[in-house]
Amino acid sequence: MKRKERFSTTQIIAIGFIVMIAVGTLLLTMPFSSADGTFTPVIDALFTATTASCVTGLVTVNTLTHWSLFGHIVILILIQFGGLGVVTFTTLFLIFIGQRISLKQRMVIQDAYNLDTLKGLVRLTKRIVIGTFCVEGVGALLYMIRFIPEYGPASGIWRSVFTSVSAFCNAGIDILGADSLAPYRGDVIVNLTTILLIVLGGLGFFVWWDVIGVIGAKKKEKSKAGIFKKLSLQSKLVFTVTGILIAAGAVFILAADWSNPESLGNLPVHEKVLGALFQSVTLRTAGFQTIPQENFTGATQILSMFLMFIGGSPGGTAGGVKTVTVAMVILSVWANLKGDKDTECFHRRISDSMVRKGVTVITVSFLVMAVSIIALSLAMPGAKIMDVIYESVSAIATVGLSRSFTPLLSFAGKVIIICTMYLGRVGPITMALAFNAKSKSKKAGRQLPEEKIMVG
Repeated sequence: MKRKERFSTTQIIAIGFIVMIAVGTLLLTMPFSSADGTFTPVIDALFTATTASCVTGLVTVNTLTHWSLFGHIVILILIQFGGLGVVTFTTLFLIFIGQRISLKQRMVIQDAYNLDTLKGLVRLTKRIVIGTFCVEGVGALLYMIRFIPEYGPASGIWRSVFTSVSAFCNAGIDILGADSLAPYRGDVIVNLTTILLIVLGGLGFFVWWDVIGVIGAKKKEKSKAGIFKKLSLQSKLVFTVTGILIAAGAVFILAADWSNPESLGNLPVHEKVLGALFQSVTLRTAGFQTIPQENFTGATQILSMFLMFIGGSPGGTAGGVKTVTVAMVILSVWANLKGDKDTECFHRRISDSMVRKGVTVITVSFLVMAVSIIALSLAMPGAKIMDVIYESVSAIATVGLSRSFTPLLSFAGKVIIICTMYLGRVGPITMALAFNAKSKSKKAGRQLPEEKIMVG
């Protein structure tokens, strides 16, 4: 008898998301999931299940008015499941039912988290889940300050929980109405709570534990060295790049749209600053908006697409090609321009294999995005090219921001965006490896002669 094939981690992730989307689609199609008690078209149910599972936020139907309470619960579960990932929740379920985590399962967790040790993996998974629920709980409490007086106790609490989970998971789906967070454009509590949840979710879980560990060690050792200096290279890059992108993005948006009457122009100064900051943060794959995307200037929209494509940081709930990936490739380019042999950052050397992986991630993601743009242009020949590009970038980066174009998608357009969102969440590299995990190169063990080619 042939030995049974074992699924690799990449296959588990890819197939796991497909199963989750399929179950979500089936439930959302049913009459009890819609507010009016009728069947929802399969394509719209599939689109909603995909955008929730892939924590994107693009929607073809109004989330508040189209779905029933049951539908909202299904969407929320898909968002939470998709934000933390298939491997995390599978591990949590095994722990919950009391099943021992085998060595093979530990190796799957190690591979999924890209770690170099098997030590403490189950404990790490527990900490990720507990930390997530704690942050989402605090976010919900902060939202309740505003939502309970406005919507009443029961509805206010439900909206607070839903918005908090969606914000932390960088999903961008809300049950507040067709205008998202636009009615709260000048509300400091709602804006800052949302910003905090988006940033914490996008930093990555391992950055959390690194910071907590450094602070704990600092207290024990009573060291005078700064916290930032003691952090790992990963955390240093995450904080540096995240800070630069948020600050620079906010300043650019503020300058480009200061006098634009359709976006920031007619707002008081404090709302202009808050609006620009919120836009810069939500572009990190969150998908909420306080100002319609089509109202911004062309310069801001182009910058927005760059920020969306970069996304958040590795190991978190955000999408995109990731901050660390972009920073690593830029540092490699800078090293080449200076004639340096190694890619260095914060007095550490980054291996060439990691740089090649980063280049591959960016290249494949860009190619998937390009194919999506071309396909969507063919499927929607009368659409404005800016709408098409913005929609495709938002889908591949799992952002969820749109120039009010998503509800106008044709059947073919919906299918294209569904595929793009899936690839954007699972990852082009994961999909490429998923069905080639068992293959071995026939050229392994031999090295071909080197020959130079012209570059540039």
